[in-house]
Amino acid sequence: MTLRPKKMQLLQWMPHAVVFTRAPDADKALYLTFDDGPNPDHTPALLELLRTHGAKATFFLIGREAERYPQLVERIVEEGHALGNHSYSHPMFDALTHTEQWVEVERTDQVLSHFDGRSHHGFRPPRGVFSLLLTLRFAFSRRKLAYWSYDSLDYQKREPDELTERLRAQPPRAGDVMLMHDDSDCSRRMLEQLLPEWKRRGFTFRALPA
Repeated sequence: MTLRPKKMQLLQWMPHAVVFTRAPDADKALYLTFDDGPNPDHTPALLELLRTHGAKATFFLIGREAERYPQLVERIVEEGHALGNHSYSHPMFDALTHTEQWVEVERTDQVLSHFDGRSHHGFRPPRGVFSLLLTLRFAFSRRKLAYWSYDSLDYQKREPDELTERLRAQPPRAGDVMLMHDDSDCSRRMLEQLLPEWKRRGFTFRALPA
């Protein structure tokens, strides 16, 4: 299992204004990102952990879930984190027509704009699936596909301690955009151990730039 997929390494050669996998590395910044929320069973505890360590992050939200749990989205914004677009219903994106894909993007942006006032948000397609046509649509719209450079593998149904050891063996680097999820307690349990260690190594934790 690799924490730095080859696909992400290839994407780094695409124009940063269209697709980005990394972010500025000043002040040894790491960029924690969480997909598939908000989740009332797991997001609150994760927010508490981030607050304890003074860490900011980006939450790539499913539009339908943001509508279901608006108070959680409000809390995310109030605590200084950024919102990202993770589609409205988290479908199998490659099974949709291009028009259906774009509706998923636009509908979620409309939902999120009620919380942070931004008309557009970085878009992370479900399961990382996207087409050339969608990429061109984003380029012409001057919008960004938001990817990652470091995959925590927290979705693989493995024990958090096992995954934590893998992250220790292949540690992140400044500027890494880290893929995690807040629809389970796995990432939180990993970060309970790793955030203090990373802080001692001088890392800071920032939300992705708009």
